[in-house]
Amino acid sequence: MTPDEYCQDKAAKSGSSFYYAFLFLPPERRRAIVAMYAFCREVDDVVDEVSDPSVARIKLAWWRTEIDRMYGGAPDHPVTRALEPHLQPYGITRERLLAVIDGMEMDLDQTRYLDWPGLRKYCWHAAGVVGELSASIFGYGDPATLVYAEKLGLAFQMTNIIRDVGDDARRGRIYLPVDELQRFNVKAADILNGKYSEGFSALMAFQAQRARELYREAMRALPESDRRAQRPGLMMAAIYHALLEEIERDNWQVLHQRLSLTPLRKLWLAWKTWVGGGRGLVRRLSK
Repeated sequence: MTPDEYCQDKAAKSGSSFYYAFLFLPPERRRAIVAMYAFCREVDDVVDEVSDPSVARIKLAWWRTEIDRMYGGAPDHPVTRALEPHLQPYGITRERLLAVIDGMEMDLDQTRYLDWPGLRKYCWHAAGVVGELSASIFGYGDPATLVYAEKLGLAFQMTNIIRDVGDDARRGRIYLPVDELQRFNVKAADILNGKYSEGFSALMAFQAQRARELYREAMRALPESDRRAQRPGLMMAAIYHALLEEIERDNWQVLHQRLSLTPLRKLWLAWKTWVGGGRGLVRRLSK
């Protein structure tokens, strides 16, 4: 298996909405974004699949060293071997890749966040910086596009947090800010025990409004000149925003299940956004 095939397999098996957007890219950009996504999956899997935090830290430290080897031209891992040729052409910086690892380490160090500023910082490391990396690969001419990409990454992460409240709690993590849990009178024990309430529904609606505002800010920041190049991100936005709407229609039933869209619906949303150039989506989510 070649490094590119390894990354392709990693991306395809993840079932992520991101994969559907990659399908529409030209071959070289597709190889670059798939390799970058595979890197993110590898380091994320360290935290999700390694039960001993000390072992997870050792593995993440190895990845930091591997990034150094990659920028030195001698990567060892299939993912970094696949990613290395794309570093210079697409402006993939060491600092941003290390920031992704920083986010994984935050999951080892912290399972609760006191307020939105603290959670926002985590979301940037987990997804905002990934948005910036992705935008660089998709191509842009206006620096404002990086603002759009960061905001969109934050919106995706908030959508994930809403979807995964129950799953994350069972893993020992509650990302919803403590001060907001208190404001809506929702106890951590209620989330761990799968207890729904009017307060929980109001809390989820509040988080969804935050996510929608991030989508709105992202769309308003996207320069028209870069809209077509950034269609893969807009395709993901169509999928993630549809998921958010689906969760709301299901009355925030996220404590006992993990809601998702069907592969066919994801593909349809991606194709529709690609064909339309993203114009309609930008207009709708900007309101």
